[in-house]
Amino acid sequence: MAYSITLFYASLLGLILVALSLRVVALRRRYQIGVGAGDRPELELAIRSQANFCEYAPIGIVLLFLLDGTGVVPAVVLHILGLALVVGRVLHGFVGLNRTAGYSMGRFVGTLLTWLMIAGSALFGAGLAVGRWTYFIVG
Repeated sequence: MAYSITLFYASLLGLILVALSLRVVALRRRYQIGVGAGDRPELELAIRSQANFCEYAPIGIVLLFLLDGTGVVPAVVLHILGLALVVGRVLHGFVGLNRTAGYSMGRFVGTLLTWLMIAGSALFGAGLAVGRWTYFIVG
């Protein structure tokens, strides 16, 4: 199995992480803050955007990888899941949280897409796994 679909979305997510990290580094240099955010709300938002990405993107890409590896999930489904994760993380990290600590449509939609991708992938994966276990047990 080539995992080319997962590779594509993992690569995009890697680039997003680098962009979020560069923003943190640029703000740290501008304000000369080595650790923490000091009293700079802009830096705090950038740090949280990066950290939130690091909290959610890994489980999403692991689930996508595992679904990709089954060989039974249609490519279009894998692309929908991968796209939901990437768009969700971009909306949350760049349009939402990076601009305001309060409510924003980017943050809301980004979170929703990310959670739907993770929940959908988890349920789909659990269903596939239980189906295979049942096949081997009942067989």
